Amino acid sequence: MSIRFDCSEPTQRSRGITRAAQAVSAGELVVLPTDTVYGIGCDAFSPPGVADLLVAKGRGRAMPPPVLVPSLRTLGGLASQVSPEVRALAERFWPGALTVVCRAQPTLDWDLGDLDDTVAVRMPLHPVALELLDRTGPMAVSSANLSGRPAATSYAEAQEQLGDEVAVYLDAGPSPGNVPSTIVDGTAEVPRVLRLGALSLAELREVVPELLGPGEHAEAPE
Repeated sequence: MSIRFDCSEPTQRSRGITRAAQAVSAGELVVLPTDTVYGIGCDAFSPPGVADLLVAKGRGRAMPPPVLVPSLRTLGGLASQVSPEVRALAERFWPGALTVVCRAQPTLDWDLGDLDDTVAVRMPLHPVALELLDRTGPMAVSSANLSGRPAATSYAEAQEQLGDEVAVYLDAGPSPGNVPSTIVDGTAEVPRVLRLGALSLAELREVVPELLGPGEHAEAPE
C-alpha cells in the first residue's frame, strides 16, 4: 500500500522525505517532484529496484533510466572521461533541466539496463528532489508514467498510472515545468544534443559554441 505526503506542509514534507529515503534504502520505488516532470525512482545501485522501476513503467532494459544526483561533484564519481565542454555545461546549467550522457565509471557495481557503458546524469532544480537526493545519493529516475503515456506533471497523474507499484509519493503540487530536460551526448569528440527540451540550442551554445544540434554532423577535416 503506497503512502502520499503533502510536501507543501513542512511537517509532512520532513516525514515524507525521511520515509522516502527509507524506501529507497530498502530497494523500493518512490515518486518525487522535479523541475521538469514528476519522476519514479529508486536507489541507482539496487539492481532489483531498477528492475522493478522498469516493470512499473512497462519499459524494457533497452531504455535505462537516467541517474539524478545531489551535486556537481557526484558527476565525477559516476562518469569517466568527462570532457571540459560537458563539465562547463553542467557547471552552467546544474541544478537544472540538462541531462548529460557520459561514459560510466567501469568499476561501478550497478545494473541500469543495457547501458552500452554510458550513463545519463542530471542534477534537478527542485528543493524536495535535492533534499531527498542528499539523503539517498544517486537515484535512477525516469518520468513517472507508463511507457507510451504522457509524463506525469502532478501527484494525481502519477498515482493514476503507477498506483501501488510505488511505496511513497512526494506530492509537491503541479510541476513548475512540463517540458523534459534537454539531453546532450558528451561521449563523442564534439558534444551533440540528442533531445531538445527545456534548454534551447542557443542557450547551450553560449557555453559550448561548437555543440551540434539534433541531426547535425561535425565538419570533416580538410
